[in-house]
Amino acid sequence: MAAQEYLQPALAGLDPAVDGVDPALPLYATTFVVVDLETTGGAPDGGGITEIGAVKVRGGEELGVLATLVNPGVPIPPFITVLTGITEAMLLPAPPIEQVLPSFLEFISDAVLVAHNAPYDVGFLKAACARHGYRWPNPRVLDTAALARRVLLRDEVPNRKLGTLAAYFRAATTPTHRALDDARATVDVLHGLIGRLGGHRVDTIGEAIEFARAVTPTQRRKRHLADGLPRSPGVYIFRAADDRPLYVGTSRDIATRVRSYFTAAEKRARISEMLAAAERVEALECAHSLEAEVRELRLIGAHAPPYNRRSKYPERVVWLKLTDGPYPRLSVVREISPDDRAYLGPFSSRRAAELAAAGFHDAVPLRQCTHRLSLRTVTPACALAELGRCPAPCEHRITPQEYDAVAVTPFAEATTGDAKPVVDALLARIEALAAGQRYEEAAVLRSRLAAVLRATVRMQRLAALTGIAEVAAARPAEGGGWELALVRHGRLAGAGVSPPGVHPRPTLATIRATAETVSAGHGPVPAATPEESERILSWLERPETRLVEMSAGWASPVSGAGRFRDLLTKAENAASRQLWSERS
Repeated sequence: MAAQEYLQPALAGLDPAVDGVDPALPLYATTFVVVDLETTGGAPDGGGITEIGAVKVRGGEELGVLATLVNPGVPIPPFITVLTGITEAMLLPAPPIEQVLPSFLEFISDAVLVAHNAPYDVGFLKAACARHGYRWPNPRVLDTAALARRVLLRDEVPNRKLGTLAAYFRAATTPTHRALDDARATVDVLHGLIGRLGGHRVDTIGEAIEFARAVTPTQRRKRHLADGLPRSPGVYIFRAADDRPLYVGTSRDIATRVRSYFTAAEKRARISEMLAAAERVEALECAHSLEAEVRELRLIGAHAPPYNRRSKYPERVVWLKLTDGPYPRLSVVREISPDDRAYLGPFSSRRAAELAAAGFHDAVPLRQCTHRLSLRTVTPACALAELGRCPAPCEHRITPQEYDAVAVTPFAEATTGDAKPVVDALLARIEALAAGQRYEEAAVLRSRLAAVLRATVRMQRLAALTGIAEVAAARPAEGGGWELALVRHGRLAGAGVSPPGVHPRPTLATIRATAETVSAGHGPVPAATPEESERILSWLERPETRLVEMSAGWASPVSGAGRFRDLLTKAENAASRQLWSERS
């Protein structure tokens, strides 16, 4: 059956706050601090700096200069003195680096740091900050050497040394291996390189930094796909020439996230293949991150984009249920009905369901054969009966009432209430196997115990939310106001943001009036996919989220599976350690 296309009108979103220099800032409006260091040589270890020169510029205008010698506290190698002209006598009265750093860090605040072969200079500065207890502000960094490699051809300059580039761009200052002179020369080189970036459609500081890095021709050619996208939370869709969705993603800032696909940081092979096929990017703005996450899940489930790996087939969940008849057994099914006596799920795969079923078979004497048993006709028993693993209902060794008490009821109670009898039985078997030094068998049982706990905890957690007809919740928005969500039977029915300084009630009333109608349905996920309900649960359970209104109480069983979460964590951690040990 073809998947139904999901369509939903967009809601207005909020522009996220941006720290530091905005990557969308035009180059002509960006404040640069061009820095150069002279050192004693060697690797950055927190010391070794002998001179700092920095020039602050914006729009071609010089705004400030910082220049100082620095006493490194160690002798100056003779070849450094020959190269730079800096002697130990010159450095003796100079301040140490820990006295220079506060002024330097204040000088570079709210600016883009520029250097020629920037990793060298930045490495020394970061090491000095770390050694002397100063927080490195982690500014955006532009490397003129790397930028020159991308902009200039071999026919234009034989190499990318600072002296060569300064001569090519006719810098007013000649590099002399002194910090301030080299910084001033780098300023002229920077301006020359910026003048060449226009032909590459590089207009912002973020684009310039990424252009200096190694990006593929496809990324460079398709970079324009990120133009004009909103700076708000929502969903983005990469579409092919025939308008097919290729990839669906979500972000709190659509424009910034989509631009990241065209940077050197994006190295995934499948994404490179996707970018080659993409012809446009569609943006769907959302009220807040929760709506964006939910809409992403629905779009992926509806269209199954070829380059998305997760959440593509929500309809493939399976359930573990008790069959009908006098002697029920466990069966893995695709759907459950209101007539089913007891069931557990949903499971993402048949393998996960079978692992949980094996755990129940180890704990309670549910029959494992697939025969349809009759109260009148006897069927020959299998080997499990001879081993004492089955009460042999096929030979009528146990009455339906007795079978129900020892096998069926423990499973039914574990799914909706107390799983303690099942857990205790599995723990007892694990302890017995460990005492007999049968550790591999004990590890198998531990995995089955984890599968049982994982499924029961998940189902009871989901059922607690999806059984409520309506939940209205609010969370403080970053820009002021409130993020609002209206949830009906575990499905996001409406979302919005109340403006700052305005009471959220009118906005909530509007959301409720236009919200989706959701029927109750059957099971722990009657109206949405398990992933959607779990995303909503995570949002609702955050400390800052406030429950505004509920149509009924939200509660889990006092003796429910949730009390075994610590045990589940221990079992999963033990399994992870064992897997790591085996791979090592």
